[in-house]
Amino acid sequence: MAHHHLQTPMTDEFVKQLHVGDTVTVNGHIFGIRDANLIRMFDHKIDPPEDLIPQLRGAVTIHTAPGVKKLENGKYEKVCIGTTTSTRMDRFVEGLFERFGVKAITGKGGMLQPGAQACVNVGGVYFSIVGGAAALETTQIEEIEDVWWEDLMPEAIWKLRVKDFGPLLVSVDSYGGNLYKDVKTQAVNNLDKIYERLGIK
Repeated sequence: MAHHHLQTPMTDEFVKQLHVGDTVTVNGHIFGIRDANLIRMFDHKIDPPEDLIPQLRGAVTIHTAPGVKKLENGKYEKVCIGTTTSTRMDRFVEGLFERFGVKAITGKGGMLQPGAQACVNVGGVYFSIVGGAAALETTQIEEIEDVWWEDLMPEAIWKLRVKDFGPLLVSVDSYGGNLYKDVKTQAVNNLDKIYERLGIK
């Protein structure tokens, strides 16, 4: 297990350095995505704004619908930026990697098998962040630099400048490693041993 310092954007070479159990601290930018904007992109087949598309190549994304305050100058001020569960957005993983060149998705709760397989097929990773850590995450976000599709508020697409964001846990890597699958297997094995000690078949 190793700790890595990432300066975005993320390269294929950096992805290959990451293995399940490693940790990562991110500097640069992360992009906030969520159900509504992903549904618009993939189900409604509406491309993101042209100025955003090239920024997604090599991007680290995070599943979030942040709490923000709009200022008089039109910019947004962070209030509380937390992370939501990733599994219900699993069907969009391969498209994000393949179509737009996203390299990492950050969230909680892990990936389903299709999303984990997309990490192997296309070359990406899943970072886990501790649930309930929104207060800490918010302090690590320096500024909301841009926002697209404000009509979907708060599930717009957000560009967040971060400093020492994390540490994030590499939970699914590009080699087929999957921490969630490993923990589930271990839990089932432990349960079988407990049943055996109790004389329960």
